[in-house]
Amino acid sequence: MKNNNYNWNYLISISLVTAMGGLLFGYDYVVIGGAKPFYEPFFGITDHAFLQGWAMSCALIGCLAGSVISGWLSDRFGRKKLLILSAGLFVAASLGTGGAGSFIVFVLFRILGGVGIGLASNLSPMYIAEITPGNVRGRFVSLNQLTIVIGILAAQLVNWRIAQPVPAGATTSDILNSWNGQMGWRWMFYACTVPSCIFFILMWLVPESPRWMAKNQTNHSKVLKVLSKIGGSSFAVSELNSIEATLHSETDKSDLALLKQPGISKILILGIV
Repeated sequence: MKNNNYNWNYLISISLVTAMGGLLFGYDYVVIGGAKPFYEPFFGITDHAFLQGWAMSCALIGCLAGSVISGWLSDRFGRKKLLILSAGLFVAASLGTGGAGSFIVFVLFRILGGVGIGLASNLSPMYIAEITPGNVRGRFVSLNQLTIVIGILAAQLVNWRIAQPVPAGATTSDILNSWNGQMGWRWMFYACTVPSCIFFILMWLVPESPRWMAKNQTNHSKVLKVLSKIGGSSFAVSELNSIEATLHSETDKSDLALLKQPGISKILILGIV
């Protein structure tokens, strides 16, 4: 029988905090476009198409690295610790990118921020899925998608409010010597420090994933405490039994073997596309 007597305020609060990883992902995805016309003259890459493209896309290197290591590291150290790490990377990347005095430093901090994106984009929805009851899980996981869109909108608004109007016919030299070319683009990146710091601080207040604790800790008192706060003592016992049953059904065999099952590979390809 489904239980809907959940502590909704608690569930919504911890899910929104975790979903801030999506907000920062959305912000970082868009902010670079607004800063582009101004940091390019500053770094002297307006006539170098390759460097322009590298500046825009280098964060993807970090995204790839963060995505690859997120599963293994979070299984070993916990979802919460890795989300705190991703928030710290966002803070460092925002300050470092905004304060960059050379193109190399700019790129390095963009890549560092990309690692944070790779971690958060995987772990935020994973954590939400593991902390929420099954019959409301879809609604809560969708919060992460919502915050990504909010982050995209926030970046557009921040870029719009920070950038000063560029006169028609302004040359590269004019842009370089303008406030936009010297400081405006920096503040577009600096602005991300605020939500990044909030994310970093609040993540210390959320509990570890009950599923991770059940898998990695022999004493399940903390698991029951978290689950009881979500849905009461009877829900906690039932949910813990369900988690343990799922964990016991897992094998040491590679998950790649699942791809050999009829239709699975087609569904996977469709989902990726």
